[in-house]
Amino acid sequence: MPLVETDAIVLHAFDYSETSRILRLATRDAGVQSVLARGARRSKSKVGTAVDLFAQGAAELHLREGRELQTLSRFDVTRARPALGDDLGRFTGASVVAEIMLRFAAADEAHPELFDTLAAALDRIAIAAPERAAEPSLASAWQLLAELGFAPQLAACASCGNALADAEHTIIHSALGGALCAACVSKHPGGRRLPRAELARLARWVSGERDGGGAIAAPEVRAHQRLLREFLEYHLSDSRPLRAFAAWETGHWDAA
Repeated sequence: MPLVETDAIVLHAFDYSETSRILRLATRDAGVQSVLARGARRSKSKVGTAVDLFAQGAAELHLREGRELQTLSRFDVTRARPALGDDLGRFTGASVVAEIMLRFAAADEAHPELFDTLAAALDRIAIAAPERAAEPSLASAWQLLAELGFAPQLAACASCGNALADAEHTIIHSALGGALCAACVSKHPGGRRLPRAELARLARWVSGERDGGGAIAAPEVRAHQRLLREFLEYHLSDSRPLRAFAAWETGHWDAA
């Protein structure tokens, strides 16, 4: 059973028996892993009782090929990010980022750039003012999708490849994977209408810029959330609901 030492971030955690926990980890060197942390709820555990949601640290994993639940023998926390739990907006935004990793990232495949994008995303959300937490959450979600290879096509028409006109509004079609030119809009009904300024903001986020370009108002936040949800739902490989995303959109977290 090979021992892997790697940086890791806790994406999901729940108690297992009276002394242990099961964690879903994003790791730098082993992809997304489900691990059993035996004795993690004991005060003298090598995993540590401080290991909680969104915590980052140095992990020791014992990996066995073909096993769905691996063994975590040590986790030394280097970044706890307690601010993510202090505000519902930050918490739900970070939970959406974690949900994207859990649903889209491949298990067992090293992807250091994706891990770094995730870590930077959680850091940005953690320092955001509560009333501004939506913007880094949206930006981070699109940047993760871009790193995963699911970025929408925004520079040209996603259907015909022609240049997009400088119109007041553009249609983003999730099924076709991006923006449509005027000629293709009539051929492909559906999609979401996005004003020019918000298309530019989305393009900045997808390209990795932290600043979307000016303050974003509540109606635009909701429009971007709907667009992102539709894009995610179309590209998911299964029909399980996006629970964290639902809480983020409604502002209500149901722990059940």
